[in-house]
Amino acid sequence: MKLSRNAIAIACAVGVMGMTGAAFAAVPLYRMFCQVTGFDGTVRKAEKAPDHMLDETVLIRFDTNVRDLPMTFRAEQVSQRVRIGETGMAYFDVTNTSDQPIHATASYNVVPERAGPYFQKLQCFCFEGQTIQPGETLKFPVQYFVAPEMATDRESRGVREITLSYTFYPTRPAELASNAGQAARQPSGAAG
Repeated sequence: MKLSRNAIAIACAVGVMGMTGAAFAAVPLYRMFCQVTGFDGTVRKAEKAPDHMLDETVLIRFDTNVRDLPMTFRAEQVSQRVRIGETGMAYFDVTNTSDQPIHATASYNVVPERAGPYFQKLQCFCFEGQTIQPGETLKFPVQYFVAPEMATDRESRGVREITLSYTFYPTRPAELASNAGQAARQPSGAAG
C-alpha cells in the first residue's frame, strides 16, 4: 500500500499539532494531578474541614520567597501549632516596593513531601494571579487543616512539623486569572 505525499504531510502536521497541544497542556495537567494527589509535596484543596480533631498536634512553619519582583512578602506568623484535624488560619502580607504595578502569582508546596496529601487548604491565594499597585500592601489569608488520616498513615504518622512554603513569581497581565484573586484579597488593615 502506497501513501500519497499529501497523506504523509497531513499525518505529520497532525502529529506536530498534537505534540504542541500536549506540551501546552502538560503544566496545567501536572499541577492538577499534584493538587488532587498531593504528589511532590503539593497541598490539596479541600471542600470542607474534617468533622473531628485528634489530640496530636503538628507545628506548621511558614516560609515566603520572592522571585525577580520588587516586593516584600512575609508571613504575619512564623509558625502555628494546630491539632490534627483543626482548621488553622494564617495571614501573609505583600507590599509592592516599586513605582509600577506588579503582576504576580504565588505557588506553594509542603515539606516533608509525605505530608502533602494531608495538608489541605480551604482558602488560598495560590495560583491566582494578583495585581499589586505601586506602594500597595495586601493581606492574603490561608485557611488550612492537616487531615486526621495522616496520623494513621505509616509513612507520615511520625510527622510533627510541616513547612508551608510560598514563592511569588512574575506573571504577565494576560496570565492573571479573571479577577479570581481580587475577591480573596484584603487591603492591609482591613478586618480579617
